[in-house]
Amino acid sequence: MDKISVIRGATTVKSDTAVDISESVKELVSEIVAKNGLNEKGRQPIFCIISSTSDITALYPARAVRESDILNCPLFSCLEPPIKDSLPMCIRVMIQVSGINEIKHVYLRGAKVLRPDLCRPFSVAVDGPSGAGKSTIAKLLAKRLNMTYLDTGAMYRAIGLKMHNCGISLDDETGILKVLDNTDVSVEFENDVQKVYLDGVDVGKEIRKHYVSKLASDFSAIAVVRKKLVDMQRKIASRRDCILDGRDIGTKVLPDSPAKFFLTASVDVRAKRRFDELTAKGEKCDFETVKKDMQSRDYNDSHRKVDPLKKAADAIEIDSSDMDIEQVIERMTEEIDKKRRCFQ
Repeated sequence: MDKISVIRGATTVKSDTAVDISESVKELVSEIVAKNGLNEKGRQPIFCIISSTSDITALYPARAVRESDILNCPLFSCLEPPIKDSLPMCIRVMIQVSGINEIKHVYLRGAKVLRPDLCRPFSVAVDGPSGAGKSTIAKLLAKRLNMTYLDTGAMYRAIGLKMHNCGISLDDETGILKVLDNTDVSVEFENDVQKVYLDGVDVGKEIRKHYVSKLASDFSAIAVVRKKLVDMQRKIASRRDCILDGRDIGTKVLPDSPAKFFLTASVDVRAKRRFDELTAKGEKCDFETVKKDMQSRDYNDSHRKVDPLKKAADAIEIDSSDMDIEQVIERMTEEIDKKRRCFQ
């Protein structure tokens, strides 16, 4: 008797119109059929259950599947009950199949996996030099794709702040180890917004001050500091779909990430962006000083002995010097969609 398996998939809909619903359903089912070789000899769909959220009313998704003539099996359509972490305007399918040993689930248009025990979390690695806009882009991209944004730089800033507050110098190995042993850096997510706590205190505002940037760069070059935080970052990424940005995400933290980017820009553009950001926050600073600090950080990050800044061999490089934020996000979204189709 052939093995019976269940293929899961989900997609979101742009609007509650028959056209959008039909297009989304056809795209999802077509992807499932193609990735799993359905309808081929010995790979037959047996039964398909299609559920949709209550805000989808213009067309029954099952009707879209039937009219597309993609699946030749009985169909059952139902309303999806309220589920924790579910998305609005979402359609899900479960297809029972026979004759397949390795199934491939499909999630499109930012749809979330509600059964992480059945599917691997999908991660996106965004690396690049200081001021390239990694954090801004990664946050917006995570929101668009319904993923969790993990600000790794904030974690290093928290460690740098603690070392500064304790008066620890870079060459004080004993002092660094002692502080690490007595420091708790925790990350919590409130409505998918990251909060960084240093010894139980929310340090979100303090770690964004200009003087902390240099501290983060200096102490992040120390092996024991990196090990502590890399272990924490990997654990978080193993439990949820997330986007991480930093200097060595694609090369060290998540070398197996299916989607890697190296975001960069000219030093003058990056310095201007940082200068404008600090000025908008009311901090008094000089452009040339900001640029000089950035050049110094670039050198330190790319020449440090431990996990230096560099582009992963399989990363997609994007120079944003002449691009606006929306253009960068669109480019990255297109590439991520391609990677997702080949992931599960």
